[in-house]
Amino acid sequence: MWFIHRNNLRSVYPKGRSVFALLLFGLLFLITGCHPSPLGTEGESPTKKTLRIGYQKAGTLNLLRQTGNLEKRLQPSGVGVQWIEFPAGPQLLEALGAGSVDLGSTGDAPAIFAQAAGNNLVYVANTPPEESGESRAILVPKDSPLKTVFDLKGKRIAIQKGSGTHNFLIQALEKNGVAYRDIHPVYLAPPDARPAFDSGSVDAWAIWDPFLAIAQRATGARTLIDGKGIVSAGGFYLASREVTKHHGDWIKIALNEIRNTAKWSLANPRAAAEILAPKMGLSVDILEITLRRSATPGQKFIGFRPMDAEIIATQQKVADNFTRIGLLPRHVEVSAGVLLPQEYAQITPEATP
Repeated sequence: MWFIHRNNLRSVYPKGRSVFALLLFGLLFLITGCHPSPLGTEGESPTKKTLRIGYQKAGTLNLLRQTGNLEKRLQPSGVGVQWIEFPAGPQLLEALGAGSVDLGSTGDAPAIFAQAAGNNLVYVANTPPEESGESRAILVPKDSPLKTVFDLKGKRIAIQKGSGTHNFLIQALEKNGVAYRDIHPVYLAPPDARPAFDSGSVDAWAIWDPFLAIAQRATGARTLIDGKGIVSAGGFYLASREVTKHHGDWIKIALNEIRNTAKWSLANPRAAAEILAPKMGLSVDILEITLRRSATPGQKFIGFRPMDAEIIATQQKVADNFTRIGLLPRHVEVSAGVLLPQEYAQITPEATP
């Protein structure tokens, strides 16, 4: 039986004469032989021995990091794990595109913006959106005169550009008769958005958990609208194409441990919150709220959902939405980041009850 025990946690060249050419070649050989080339260059990936995972504060990856279970699974193969924290999905995928991260998870929009920027990422697996939609919302201060989404016309709204909540904001506005061009978006990462919200330099804030739960608890901020009924593919586990090609077994092991961790967290949200809270500098109550909101009771897929045509089609709709309102520099074909069925079979663990 798989379980998490508290005691097992870890804080986790120019032309020239032939002789000169030979000497130059030899020098280059010595240099490149002593210093490994960046990820993605020919000949490097097969000998790579560290899986670099980008994670955000809340979520299964951070919990998996605390347990050390992925390290235990990969250790027999001589593979280490490096964990790198990011404030949001766009920053994480920028690092993945630069070759500094091998695997990570984000919402729907960051992957689309990354593809538009030329990021050669791969959609590894999907995390379905929670049914309640409570994990993201548009907040206003408790004493704000704004009462409805329609009141946001002409107002300044803080939002992390290219985040999953950016997609939510666009749809929430349009559902209530407000075009995106009718507002003044203020693009801020969550750590910068909170002071702007508290000081009143923005009128509203479109944000996700745990930042959402923290603001609600600390300031009494009101919710104008949450994510229920918003079209979203959910979130994704994304990887570099080089790692999926050369080290698919690592991805398979990681997905399996992600699923195990998600199962445990779903059954034990309070205990999971107690593990995460000290490392995040948040209260256990806030983390428990975040974990419970992100869960869907009776859900068929726990931890992740294998990629399929329906998920890809939904993600394409989100991409087309961003293109339609002029936020993307070009049309994005989501399928460019999708593997062949036989390739997915090599990196996806078998389903378990």
